[in-house]
Amino acid sequence: MSHKIIRSLLEARLKAWADARTPALRIAYQNVAFVPGDGETYLRAFLIPAGTDSNDLAGAHRLYTGVFQITIVTTSGNGPSASETIADELAALYPLNDRLVRNGITALIMTPVEPGPQLSEDTAFALPVSFQYRADTTT
Repeated sequence: MSHKIIRSLLEARLKAWADARTPALRIAYQNVAFVPGDGETYLRAFLIPAGTDSNDLAGAHRLYTGVFQITIVTTSGNGPSASETIADELAALYPLNDRLVRNGITALIMTPVEPGPQLSEDTAFALPVSFQYRADTTT
């Protein structure tokens, strides 16, 4: 399934960047156990697939679309500046019209990275950022 490949492409880029960043950022992936440290800034990564489509009469074409969301989690009470700085870095990491390729699948970043509503949690401040992707394949 191509959403699996698309997830691996997007998450691999995120992991490489997060590991190389100073300070490095840990990532909480979907359905993977994760316990944040006290006062730790970290990321939550989500692939949100949309419906798969086919745009040819033979049924050989597949169009995979969806949203990749990264939630930046920082300590509460310090304002949004730290999370907004990371959001800007993520926008540079996933530029509009960029193509990521693996196993014959090319995932195209269709929209600029944009922030969502800032959320106050129990002990943290969360800023989700997201972008839309698409990949076209033939079987």
